[in-house]
Amino acid sequence: MRLEPQSRVDPRYPKSELTSRIIQAAQQVHYHLGPGYRELFYQRALALELPTQDLTFSREVKIPVYYRGKEIGQTRVDFVIEDVLVEVKAKAAIEDVDVIQTLSYLKASGYEIGLLLNLGARRLEIKRLIHSVPLNR
Repeated sequence: MRLEPQSRVDPRYPKSELTSRIIQAAQQVHYHLGPGYRELFYQRALALELPTQDLTFSREVKIPVYYRGKEIGQTRVDFVIEDVLVEVKAKAAIEDVDVIQTLSYLKASGYEIGLLLNLGARRLEIKRLIHSVPLNR
């Protein structure tokens, strides 16, 4: 059984059609699994659901982190779906630290649009994030 999709396309948001399809995939995962699982299970389920929305993606994408023009290490983001960075959480509620982390990933990666999805809560939590400051390396 599939959850009836709800359109989240909103012209006020950049890449709204794409982020809406990503959110629809997350809604399906949350509908079928519900809250309470580890983050890894939601990531795996989302990786199975994304192709049903005709979305191409990469998982566990390495992003270099720079300080004063020198690479000091790498971090990993959960998904890059087409040209949107997606972080998945499985907790009671999204916290400020989750938003800050995702914004830092956007800054480091050079991507403009990010989604922070919390599938562990009773209701799917969604934050659309934008980073439009030029990448400083």
